[in-house]
Amino acid sequence: MEVRERKVRRVRIGSPADAVRALCPYARKRTEHFLVLTLSAVHEVIGIRIVSIGTLNSSLVHPREVFWWAIRDNAQSVIVAHNHPSGSCDPSAEDREMTVRLGEAGKLMGIEVLDHIIFSARGYYSFQEGGAGPPA
Repeated sequence: MEVRERKVRRVRIGSPADAVRALCPYARKRTEHFLVLTLSAVHEVIGIRIVSIGTLNSSLVHPREVFWWAIRDNAQSVIVAHNHPSGSCDPSAEDREMTVRLGEAGKLMGIEVLDHIIFSARGYYSFQEGGAGPPA
C-alpha cells in the first residue's frame, strides 16, 4: 500500500467575509461553538479549531484554550469566532469583554488577535468592521 501526502490548498484570509466563508459549516449549529482560526504569517488558515461547545446561548472560553491551539499550530495570528444559534449577530456585553481579554492575552504572548467574529446563517458581526476596531 502506497502512502501519499495530500497537499491541501490553504485559504488566505483577507477580510472578515473570507473568515466567515471558512466558518460556514458551523453557522447552523444548534449550540454555540467557539472557534479559533490559526493563521500563518501571510494569513493563510493553518487550522480551524473548536475551543468549546456551549449551550443554546453561551459558551465558556478561557484564553489558555484559544492560545494553546495557536502555539500548537505555530500561528502568527488568530481570528476567534463563535456562532449565535438564535440568528442574531449582535454582540453581548460578555462578547465585548471576551474580545478585550483575548486581545490583551494575545499581546502578552506575541500572537495577534486579528478579529472576533459572531456569525449565524443570517450573517455576521466583525469587531474589526463593526466600528469597535481590532481587539484591544
